[in-house]
Amino acid sequence: MTEMTITHELISAGIVGSGGEFIATLPGEEATGKLTYVTRGDVLVAEHTLVPSSIGGRGVAAALVEALVAHARAENLKIDPQCSYVAEAFERHPDWADLLA
Repeated sequence: MTEMTITHELISAGIVGSGGEFIATLPGEEATGKLTYVTRGDVLVAEHTLVPSSIGGRGVAAALVEALVAHARAENLKIDPQCSYVAEAFERHPDWADLLA
């Protein structure tokens, strides 16, 4: 897997709700990958995984989902994989089934 840094930013949108995003940066690249979610109680609803083609094929999307999973485990949260990429990742990782909302 390519060297990258993943950060987690919380977003509070007031009346709309709250959520966050995991952001992947790669050395020497301006483009970033993102996985966005909204929070509904103790469930993280994974909405979108976006990886620009300029940084595609380097494991960015997979690393973003792994960061989401690690966060959910650490905080005792569940995940609702509304994003098709996240849903496919859960199919490839039956060991994550306990996190499904």
